[in-house]
Amino acid sequence: MDEALRIRTQADLATGLDALVGIDPRLEAIAREAGPLPLRLTVPGFEGLAFIIVSQMVSRASADAIWRRLCAAMGTPEPSAYLALGEEALALGLSRAKYVCLSGLARAIVNGEFDPFAVLDKPVEEALADLVRLKGIGLWTAEVYLMFCGGHADVFPAGDVALRAAVAQGLGLSVRPDIRQTAEIALAWRPYRAIAARLFWALYAVRLRRDVAPAPV
Repeated sequence: MDEALRIRTQADLATGLDALVGIDPRLEAIAREAGPLPLRLTVPGFEGLAFIIVSQMVSRASADAIWRRLCAAMGTPEPSAYLALGEEALALGLSRAKYVCLSGLARAIVNGEFDPFAVLDKPVEEALADLVRLKGIGLWTAEVYLMFCGGHADVFPAGDVALRAAVAQGLGLSVRPDIRQTAEIALAWRPYRAIAARLFWALYAVRLRRDVAPAPV
């Protein structure tokens, strides 16, 4: 598996994890403790990216509730349906910043300025650059979209607060590494960084005894 390949099935995940543990034997004990890794793939396109944006800085329960209200109002989670809501979307739980971000994304898709499907077929760095050009979409959102909507195998969202905490716990670090330090640590896990991210999220969930969704700091 390399950057050009994708994580699309549990078999892909298992194969990549075996290779990852071979690269860094420290991860073997973590893999035993974490247990089976969730695939967590979701639909690509406006629907998948919009849900990731809605999920920023809120709990998974809150994100799910807001998204359900948005989908009910839209009928179908498509860019034109979202734009038709206008500022009604704010009454459904969106912050002003998320409303502006989603509106810009929807307009870019409708106007043919951005293709959320085609971007997933580009090399990671090029895809990330295209995504963060969109107003309100930062690196964490772009990386999570490539991981969970595109299945990219070599993405590691170091801006994720739970992920950094899990790296500190799993590797026995005295303090939680910052974003730059975490990204540097993750270089050792290329080209399986997305599998390493799933591994550390799973470790975090096991130790806290609750499910954890990706969340930026």
